Amino acid sequence: MKIFEQKKITWVMVAGFSTLLVVLINSCAESRKVAEKTGAQLWAENCQRCHNTPPSNTFSREQWITIGMHMQTRAQLTDKERDKIISFLNQ
Repeated sequence: MKIFEQKKITWVMVAGFSTLLVVLINSCAESRKVAEKTGAQLWAENCQRCHNTPPSNTFSREQWITIGMHMQTRAQLTDKERDKIISFLNQ
């Protein structure tokens, strides 16, 4: 009976580790997708549905950063996505 319990614990550990590994691999794949996108693409996919593209001199870089932090939560953007969008808007 004890051997069965040890094997069961081992399989639970293997299953848990495998699940963690799959999650980590998938999160890396998503990061690669974001890394490949430009700020303009991210703007079009996440912001342009509700906002027109403003002239770059509409706000200062500091103002864009503040706006980006507020909109990041609503649009569920990562820090990297937010930064790329802000860089695009400051061109």
